[in-house]
Order: sequence, then structure tokens, then C-alpha cells
Amino acid sequence: MGAMKVILVRDVAGKGRAGEVKDVADGYARNFLVPRNLAIPATYGATKQLERQLEQEKRQLEEERTKLAKLAKEIDGMEVQIRARIGAGNRLFGSITSADVAQALGKLIDYRIDKKMVEMERPLRESGSHEVTVRLGTGLEARINVLVEPETG
Repeated sequence: MGAMKVILVRDVAGKGRAGEVKDVADGYARNFLVPRNLAIPATYGATKQLERQLEQEKRQLEEERTKLAKLAKEIDGMEVQIRARIGAGNRLFGSITSADVAQALGKLIDYRIDKKMVEMERPLRESGSHEVTVRLGTGLEARINVLVEPETG
């Protein structure tokens, strides 16, 4: 029974993740993996193409991380103003959530901030200035001030 080197095209339970080169049984590769487009034979050309693709993905990730690091420096200490209906004792009608902060910040910097990036212990329910952390990636975070002001009109 022979072994065959294949490049996994998709994640295969118990075998590996997409992009990995694996040794599998010849029959398993020919009768299961290849017909279902889960893997391709690891020929010289396919291996070289995989290496180029992985290198390109690595470069793209580095570029994205550089952009995010620059963005983190840019927004650190920034003040974001959000207007809300305020009742007695500076309490809000409703609350300001991480989605509201992400949307307001996104408009200021022209970059889409996901609400999951905005870390708040709980929604803001009072007017005034509140410090909020924005996580842009592993080790990339910025602190911003959210200024909740009364709506006018």
C-alpha cells in the first residue's frame, strides 16, 4: 500500500488544515480527497504555487498589520462625541453601546470599526466623558474618550 503526498485544498477533519502538505494512503487520496476537491496531488508545480500563495498572504497580513498599527497611533487619545437624549440626573434614555461608539469612530476616521473591537465593561448610561479601549488586533489597542452630550432640538 503506497503513500501519496497531497496539498489540502480545504480543512479535512483528522487530517489537517487547508494549504498543508500531507502524506496519505494512495487509495484515500484517489478515491476520496481528490474526487471531492478536498486535496490535489502535491506535484512540483502545485507545491511552488502554494509557496507563492502563502508568501503573498504573509505579505498582505504584514501590510494590514502595519496599517492597523498606524491607525492605532492615529486614534489613541481621540475624542468621539455622541449625542443622546438625557433625562434627570444626567442619565440617558437608553444607553450608548459598543456598536454606537464603533459607528461614531468609524465616521471620524473613515475606517470601518467593528463593534467587537470596542471594549466596554457595560453600555454608557450617563452623560460626560468616558474612556473606552479599541482593540485593532493582537497587541494593537488605542484608548479614546467618548463624550456623551445632550441632543439639541
